[in-house]
Amino acid sequence: MAVLSSRYEDMSLHVLPESCIANVLSFTCPRDACRLSMVCSLFKSAEESDVVWERFLPLDYQSIISKSDVSSMLLASASSKKHLYLMLCEKPLIIEGGKKSFSLEKKSGKRCYMLSARDLTIVWGDTPPYWRWNSDPSSRFGEVAELISVCWLEIRGKINATMLSPATLYTAYLVFRPTGGVYGLDYHPVEVRVGLVGSESGKRNVYLDSESGCKQQYHFVRRHTRIFNRGRIVGMPASEPARESDGHYPKKRGDGWLEIELGDFFCKEGEDGELEMSVQEVKSGNWKGGLIVEGIEIRPKEGK
Repeated sequence: MAVLSSRYEDMSLHVLPESCIANVLSFTCPRDACRLSMVCSLFKSAEESDVVWERFLPLDYQSIISKSDVSSMLLASASSKKHLYLMLCEKPLIIEGGKKSFSLEKKSGKRCYMLSARDLTIVWGDTPPYWRWNSDPSSRFGEVAELISVCWLEIRGKINATMLSPATLYTAYLVFRPTGGVYGLDYHPVEVRVGLVGSESGKRNVYLDSESGCKQQYHFVRRHTRIFNRGRIVGMPASEPARESDGHYPKKRGDGWLEIELGDFFCKEGEDGELEMSVQEVKSGNWKGGLIVEGIEIRPKEGK
């Protein structure tokens, strides 16, 4: 009995083959695998294994990469599967002839996509007096759509749910920036929706003018004086000051663009069908313009 006890005391993780530890790490997630690599040199070596990072990459990653014009260069420059994983996290891969970008969420390996402006359905988008197509050095895509002036603003994007990571809560964002002369969008919200085509999806109102949060803190009313009945504009504090952190106002991204939440979508296991995201302002009848649209991004919801 004493001999058996002594044998158990001598056992440790160091007697396990590195391949065995690598296989165990592959059943965790990228963030946990990196944390475990700090336990000891054996774990660090196992964490670098292609066995681990092959599991963290999407099953069809080769098919996705093949849709890019730089697929051969990307695969050739990747010194390991971990290196390839990190490249897909740090720089979105342009695919499908420049219509979409693909990347991975670094901590989880979940799929992220952005639909370019050219991959969206924009009402009057090909009519020069209303919209203009330009190149923009700050954009990942070759073209962006500039809103000149419309009274009917409607933008829609679709992506097949099978392209997303299963069992994942996603958020869709409109990615855009002002041109410096935004008008018609300061006091009028736009209606946004996210949901499978043909299903009931909740709608919400958001503001595309990044200064709306400040402007909405005051109601501007005209008051008349008795002498000559002249009027003057008086700013009255609003009853409920606007909040810029509740998802109803744009936030600045790390790449310099702005984004506004369109809504959430939970992609179930085996989910099929087309996910549709829409932005529209067609009720006020006001003319509006002064925005540049880069696209619609779909990525795992932050904090989930």
